[in-house]
Amino acid sequence: MTDSGTQPSASSEPSEPTTAPGMDEPAQPALWVERTGPRLYTGRSERGGVVHIGGSEAPETFTPGELLKIALAGCTGLTSDVPFARRLGDDYDAVIRVSGAKDAAEERYPTLVERLEVDLSALEPAAAERLLTVVQRAIDQACTVGRTLTAGTTVELHIESVTGADRSVDAQSSEA
Repeated sequence: MTDSGTQPSASSEPSEPTTAPGMDEPAQPALWVERTGPRLYTGRSERGGVVHIGGSEAPETFTPGELLKIALAGCTGLTSDVPFARRLGDDYDAVIRVSGAKDAAEERYPTLVERLEVDLSALEPAAAERLLTVVQRAIDQACTVGRTLTAGTTVELHIESVTGADRSVDAQSSEA
């Protein structure tokens, strides 16, 4: 949102982080999704991040379920980055693979499985084991996405009828 309380457009400069109406939590960066076609959306952040969202039939897009999995793997990677880099060097390679079959009857993923692949062969076995303990502890304590998925969360959805002129002002309630 901009200082005037409107949602930034795709071409606008990033604005200050916002606090959701009625919330007493710290300001958060504005996030929103715009419909760009039938079953196609573009997710945006006020920092300029862009992601294309569509059904599994849409090329060059992620499904919402894939984004959930990518968010988990990305959080694991970012949370483990400092301890790995400290022991392996800033140029270490890592891949986090994530999978989980959808339960179609319940429309959810009952289990997500991550596999963090990193070469620890330069370390002595005891040092590698200590590093894995530190990394696991860091992920367990600081990966917000994983912690949220594990604990569960409350989701509030507010659906509002708005005209084109009102859209940018009213959209702020859905950014939280």
